[in-house]
Amino acid sequence: MNPVAAPQLEIRDLTKAFGSDASRTVALNGVSLSVPKGGSIGVIGESGSGKTTLARVILGLETADSGSILFEGRPRVRPRTRTQRLEYARDVQIVFQDPSVSLDPRETLEQSLVRTLTLHFTLSREQKSERIRTLIDNVGLTERQARALPGELSGGQKQRVAIARALAISPKLLVLDEAVSALDVSVQAQILNLLNDLRRELSVTYVFVSHDLSVVRYVTESAIVMRRGIVMERGSTEELLAAPHAEYTRLLVASVPRPGWDPHDAAVLRRALNADDASTTPTEGAVH
Repeated sequence: MNPVAAPQLEIRDLTKAFGSDASRTVALNGVSLSVPKGGSIGVIGESGSGKTTLARVILGLETADSGSILFEGRPRVRPRTRTQRLEYARDVQIVFQDPSVSLDPRETLEQSLVRTLTLHFTLSREQKSERIRTLIDNVGLTERQARALPGELSGGQKQRVAIARALAISPKLLVLDEAVSALDVSVQAQILNLLNDLRRELSVTYVFVSHDLSVVRYVTESAIVMRRGIVMERGSTEELLAAPHAEYTRLLVASVPRPGWDPHDAAVLRRALNADDASTTPTEGAVH
C-alpha cells in the first residue's frame, strides 16, 4: 500500500477574532485543513464566511489568535522582519480577484519581473532574461504584451500578468483569492485551464478561495465549506458537491442554476437555515 503523502500545508484549529469584547467578531473558529504538495484545495463560502481571513492568515498578513500553521512540517509564524517577509514570499504567493489591485499602472510585466527577480535572487542579465521569457511563455502572453502597461491589456491578460508575477520566484504554494470571478465566462475558462496546466507542470500547490462551485470543482481535488468562520463540511470536491451532507452545503449546491433548476428549492433551504440561526441566537459571527 502506498503511504499517504505528507501535507505540504497543514492548518490546525485556527481561530481569529476582531474587535473588543463588547463587539467581538469571530472570523475563524477552529478551522483546519491540509493539502499535499502539488495538490489543490478549495475554500468555499459566501461573503462573510471567513475564507478571506483564512487566506490572509496563510499569507502572513494576519496573525491567528490560536492554532497553528505547518508548512512542510515546520511551524509558520507571521513574518516580522524584511528577511522573514522575503523568505515567506518565496514559499507562498497570492493571485487576487482584481489584478488591477496588485499591478502598478506605470509598470510593464517585464519591468515588474526584473524588479522582483533582482529583489529575491542574484542573477546575471542573461539569466533574468531567460527566466522572464519562460514566465511569459508559461502564462500564454506575447513579448509585446509583456512590454505593455496594464491599462493597455484586457482583463484576462492582466490576470495572466498577475499569475506570472506570482510565479516569478517559484513559490511552492499559491493562494488564489476569487482569481477568476471578475472575468467573463469565456475568459474564466482560459485562465482555469492555464492554472491547471501550471499546477501540473510546476508542481505548485493551490489554495483556491471561491464562492463559485463550478470553478472549485474544475481546479481542486478536495474542499472545505465555510460559514461564519466554521468549517461545515469537508471532503473530495466531487463527492462533496455531488452529495453534500451539511445543510449549508446543500443550500450552496441548490443555488446554482442548471437544467431543471428550481430556485424555490434554494429558497426553502435558506429559510430553514435562517430559522435555525434565529433559534440559536448567536452572540458572535463572522463578517470577513
